[in-house]
Formats: sequence, structure tokens, C-alpha cells
Amino acid sequence: MIKESEVLLETDLPGLDRHARGKVRDIYRFEDKLLIVATDRISAFDYILATGIPAKGVVLTQLSLFWFDFLRDLVPNHLISANVDEYPAALHRYRDQLEGRSMLVRRAQMFPVECVARGYVSGSGWKDYQASGAICGIPLPPGLRESDRLPEPIFTPATKATSGHDENVPFEQVAQMVGGDLAARLRSLTLAIYSKAARYAESRGIIIADTKFEFGLSGGELLLADEVLTPDSSRFWPAETYQPGGPQASYDKQYVRDYLESIHWDKQPPAPALPVEVALRTSAKYRQAYTALTGEPL
Repeated sequence: MIKESEVLLETDLPGLDRHARGKVRDIYRFEDKLLIVATDRISAFDYILATGIPAKGVVLTQLSLFWFDFLRDLVPNHLISANVDEYPAALHRYRDQLEGRSMLVRRAQMFPVECVARGYVSGSGWKDYQASGAICGIPLPPGLRESDRLPEPIFTPATKATSGHDENVPFEQVAQMVGGDLAARLRSLTLAIYSKAARYAESRGIIIADTKFEFGLSGGELLLADEVLTPDSSRFWPAETYQPGGPQASYDKQYVRDYLESIHWDKQPPAPALPVEVALRTSAKYRQAYTALTGEPL
């Protein structure tokens, strides 16, 4: 496993074909597969910060692996292996950058939609509800407070706007994009995964307020892909401190956002660096989420 003191901001894998570089992940093409490496980069307000979060990429990868296994009877996924020893020999020389934070996966044709499940009123959903009494066009009971539990989980898909922000869209738009039958399947599967994971997480003292999944097709098979139920893709709240009526304590990067707000950053580039204590505390939050959910130390 990668040493706690090491922070990987960008991979350096000479000879490999880099397919994409996201806010956190570096993705490489390898033969007919993809190699996904989760770095320790962190973004806030749509900008990648200059400071990495120790072990963040390891947490994201290991937690995704936990959930892939947990959900394997409900939905297939794109994972081939996360064991470097099982990777093709040409990748072994990059072990120092791959160990613990990488996955070799099947290539899939990804759907251009983020499949969001919400069990609580929070974030953009809270803003939507305040303005319209609905979220993504789904009418909700009047009088809900911020962070209230919904009567039942709802499917609120999103797409990436040109600005890079997630943009909530109605179900009908998803149906137009991928077809009605497939859209209905994505909705049903998203809610089934969320419900199973949320029940388990609650037994471990964590509320999953909302989360987003990505799906793709490979060989005609619908696959769960990318990261799954991590602090980057989900809103995790400690159940013991849950109190509806306002924002909640969380295991995600809210601590980073709060710091950036406190220094009155104008949210324009260049993004500022983080003090060491902020980076370390954020790292601790991610680790706490991992340990609470899996019962194992990182």
C-alpha cells in the first residue's frame, strides 16, 4: 500500500496512451482495456486545488472495490482486477504509482448521464425544492426542512453542462437521450443500488444522503462503472449527529469548501493551496468514512 506521507498529484506512465485526465483520475488505454488511477487531487468549486489530500486516491479506489463486491449480485461492473500482480507484465514497472489506487477495467460505452439517487433534501436538491416545491420536476410534500428524509428515494439525473457543473435534468430528457426503456432501467437500477447501500451504511452509522452512479454498455451488457459510493460521489453524514433543519456534518470535502469560503477566494483561477492541517484533516475524514463502512483500517 502507498505510504501515508506520499501524495500523488499526477501519474507519470511513459509509453502508455493516456485516454483522459479528470479532476481526480488519470485514465489510460491498454490493449482493449482501461487503466484507471485515482490520484490525490481534490477539486472544489470546479477547480483542481494545488494541494493534494494524502491517501485520497487509495480511499476512493478501495471503497469502490468494497461496493463493487457488495453489489455484485445486483449489478455487474467493469472491474477486471485491482491487483497489480494480475495486471499485464508491461504495467508492473509502474507499481509504485498503481498499488492500492488503480483498477484495470473493461472498456464500456458510457451513457451521457449521471444517475443520481436522493434520499434526503440537500445540496442542489434543497435549492430546487425551495424554488419549486419539487426536485428535478418531482413534486414533494410541502414543509420539508433542509436535510429532511424524503418519503422515498427519488431519481434525479444530471448531465454535464458546458461550464463543467452538473445540471439536473428531468427524466423525460434522459429518455430522449438513451431511449425510454433504457432510461427506465437506469432509474430502477439506480434506486435499487442506493436503497441496498443506504440500508447497509445506516447499520454502520452513516447516512447516504445522495449519491451518483455512472453506467455503460460493454458487449451488450449494462455495467456499473467509474467510482461507486465514495465521499467524492456521495454525501455521507454521521448518523449520530444527524439533525434535520440545516446542513449536516459530513465525511466529504465540505471541510475544504468551508476553508476556501473563509479566505474569501473569488473562485477564479488559480486555485489556492491548502494549509497542511486542512489537507490532513480532510484525509482523516475520507479514512473515517472508509473504516466506518468497511470495518477495516485503510
